[in-house]
Amino acid sequence: MTSPTIDLIAAALFGVAVLHTFSAKLFERLAHRYPRHGGLLHLLGEVEVVFGFWAIVLVLLMAVLAGGETALGYAESRNYTEPLFVFVVMVVAASRPVLQTVLGAVDASARWLPLPTPLATAWLGLAAVPLLGSLITEPAAMTLAALLLVRTVFRPEVPERIKYTALGVLFVNVSIGGTLTSYAAPPVLMVAATWQWDSAFMLATFGWKAALAVLVNASLATVLLRRHLQASAGPVDSSANAPVPWTIAAVHLTLLAGVVMLAHHPVAFLALFLLFLGFTQAYSRHQDPLILKEALLVGFFLAGLVVLGGLQRWWLQPIVSGLEPLALFFGALGLTAVTDNAALTYLGSLIQGISDDSKYMLVAGAVAGGGLTVIANAPNPAGVALLRRGFADESIGAGGLLLGALVPTAVAAAAFLLL
Repeated sequence: MTSPTIDLIAAALFGVAVLHTFSAKLFERLAHRYPRHGGLLHLLGEVEVVFGFWAIVLVLLMAVLAGGETALGYAESRNYTEPLFVFVVMVVAASRPVLQTVLGAVDASARWLPLPTPLATAWLGLAAVPLLGSLITEPAAMTLAALLLVRTVFRPEVPERIKYTALGVLFVNVSIGGTLTSYAAPPVLMVAATWQWDSAFMLATFGWKAALAVLVNASLATVLLRRHLQASAGPVDSSANAPVPWTIAAVHLTLLAGVVMLAHHPVAFLALFLLFLGFTQAYSRHQDPLILKEALLVGFFLAGLVVLGGLQRWWLQPIVSGLEPLALFFGALGLTAVTDNAALTYLGSLIQGISDDSKYMLVAGAVAGGGLTVIANAPNPAGVALLRRGFADESIGAGGLLLGALVPTAVAAAAFLLL
C-alpha cells in the first residue's frame, strides 16, 4: 500500500512524463542549437527514455519518503512481462531471415495488385501487416510494418505532413488490427479471460469492423502517398544481402512463433531468445546487426510506463467506472491518449457488475484511440524507435502524430460505433 502523498507525487510525475513526451522534439532542436550540452539534450529528446527516466525519479522519491525497502518492494511488485516480450519479439522479428521472408512475400503480393509496385507495397504495409498482428501479436506486426515502410514511405524526400499521416494510420491500424483474436492486442488480453472473450467472439464483435476500418485507412493513406511513391524505383528490395537459406529462415520463423505462443511466460520466451542469440552467432554470415539498442530502449519505455502507471488507479478507476456506455467510449478514447490503453481496460476488468454494453464501449474506445500518442498503445514506441530517423531532427513530434492520427482514429471510432 502506498500513502496519499506517494500517490499524488506519482500522478504529478506521470503528468510531467506525458508533457515531456510531447516536448521531445523540442529537446532535439535545442541539442542542435546548443551543441555543448547536445549529449544531455539528445538523451532528453529520446521518446523511449522518457517514462523510464521519470519512473526512476519516482522510485528514488519513494525511497526517500517511505524507505528503500518500500521503494524496491513496489518496483519488484510490477509485472514486466509485456516490456520483456516486446523487447524479444522486436529483435527476433527484425532479424534478416524473418524480414527477408516477409519482404519477399509482400513484394510478390504487390505484383498482383492493380497498383504501381511502390504503392501496392505501401498499402500492404499499412493494411495487411497490421491485420497480421492478430496472429503474430501487435508488437511483432509493428516491427515488421515499420521495417517495411521505412524503405518506401518514411524517406527524406516524402513531405513531413504525409509521413505523419502515414504514421498515424500505421499506429491506429496496428492498434485495431490485433482485435481479430483474443490474445494479440494488449488491451483485449487484459479483459479476455475475466470476461470470457474468446477469439470467435472477438472476430464476430470487433474483428470484422476493425478489418474494414484498417482497409479504409490504408486506402486513404495510399491515395495521399501516390504522387510521392509512384516515382520510386521498382519494387522494394527484399534485402541488400544474399538470400538467406530456407533452413535458416525456417528456424527463425519457428523461434518467432514460439516466442509469440509463449508471450505470457517470460521464463520460456527468454529461453527461446537465448537460443535465438546463439543461433544468430553460429550463422552470423546470414545475419544483419540485431536491433538490440532500439529494442532495449522500447523495453525501458514500457517498463517505466508500468512503474508510473501502477500508481494511477486512484484517479483513473473512478472515471472509468462512473461513465455511461457512450460516454465511456469517448472517455476511453481520450484517456488512451495520455495513458496506456491496456491499463484502461485492466481497470475496467476490476469493475464489478459492468454491463456488456460498457465492456464493448470501453475496449472499442481504448483500441480506437491507440494511435493518438506514443504511449497510447504498447507497440507504438517500437514504431517510433524504428521510424524516427525518417523525420526531421530524427525525432517524431507528438503534435504531428496526434494530427496524423485524427482521421484514422475517427474512421475506427465510426466503425465500432455505427457498424
